[in-house]
Amino acid sequence: MVGAPTPALFLPPTRTERWDLARQLGVTTAVTGIPRDVDDPWSPANLRRVADRFARAGIDVAVIEDRPPMDDVMTGGPAQEEQLETVQRLLRSMGEADIPVWCPCWMARHDWARTATSVPARGGSLVTAFDRTDVEDAPPLGDVSRDTLWENLEYFVERVIPVAEEADVKLAMHPDDPPLSSLRGVGRILSSREGFDRLLSLSDSEYNGITFCQGNFAAMGLDVPETIRRFGDRIHFAHFRDVDGDAERFTETWHDDGPTDMLAAMDAYRDVGFDGPIRPDHVPTMAGEDNANPGYETNGRLFAIGYMKGLLERSESGR
Repeated sequence: MVGAPTPALFLPPTRTERWDLARQLGVTTAVTGIPRDVDDPWSPANLRRVADRFARAGIDVAVIEDRPPMDDVMTGGPAQEEQLETVQRLLRSMGEADIPVWCPCWMARHDWARTATSVPARGGSLVTAFDRTDVEDAPPLGDVSRDTLWENLEYFVERVIPVAEEADVKLAMHPDDPPLSSLRGVGRILSSREGFDRLLSLSDSEYNGITFCQGNFAAMGLDVPETIRRFGDRIHFAHFRDVDGDAERFTETWHDDGPTDMLAAMDAYRDVGFDGPIRPDHVPTMAGEDNANPGYETNGRLFAIGYMKGLLERSESGR
C-alpha cells in the first residue's frame, strides 16, 4: 500500500491568526467546527461558506469535528428522530460542500473528561490528567446502560450510514475518553478494541469508520501500531497524542515524550495506506500561555506539527 497521513490542524471556522500559522507551517488541511451564530447552522449554505472561506486562504477542510445535539440519539430519548434527521441533514450539507469526513462520538450525557488541567510537565509546561478516584463521589450524570447505548448505536448506523454513502461523507467515530466501561452512572461502549470491532460489524460499509485517537487506544492498554494495522482502511481520521497510564488514571504527555513508539505508529499508518488527516490533540500549555484552554493552546500544536512532519519524513526515508 502507498500513502501517508496528512498533517492537519484544528482551526476555527472563522479566520484567526492560527490560519496564518498553519500556512506558515506548510499545513493546508483543516479540521474545523460549525459556526453556530447563524439561523441554520447545519444547512448546505453554512457549510459551503465555511469551505469557501478556507479555500480562499489556501486551506482544504477535511473533517468536521463537531455535531448537532445527539443525546437523545444515544439514549433513545423523545427527540431521537428529530436529532437523527438533523444528523442526516448535516451529512448531506457536508457532501454538498465537499467536506469528506465527519467525526462524531458516542459519549452520552458528557463529553471527554479530565480531573486535572494544570499538571506540571517538562520544563514547567502544563498538561491535563484523569484519575477515576477523583470522581468516585461525584453525583451521577444519569442511569444509561451499555445495552441501551448499543441498541441505539445499531439504530444510528442503520439510519445514518446509507445517507453517508449517498452524500459521500465518511463517519469516523471517536473513542470514549477516558475509555472506561462507565463513568458517573453512564455506560460507555467504545472503550475497548472489542467495542470497535462490534461497531465496525454493524455495517461493512467503508463509510462506517474510526477516528484513531492514539491516546485513547493507548489508555485501553493496546499496542498503538498493532491496533492501527488491525483497523486498517476503516481509519478515516487520526488524533496524534499520547498518555502515560491507563484508563483509570493517566497523564497527557508531550508528543515526543510518551510511552508509544510514534515512529512505529507512522510506519503503521503508511503500511495500511492511511492518507487521511491526522491532527495534534491535547497539547501541553507552554511558557507565555495562560492555560485558559487546557490541552488546546497554540504553541504545543506548532511543536506537534513539526514533530509529526519529521516522523513522516523519517518513516519515508527508512523504506
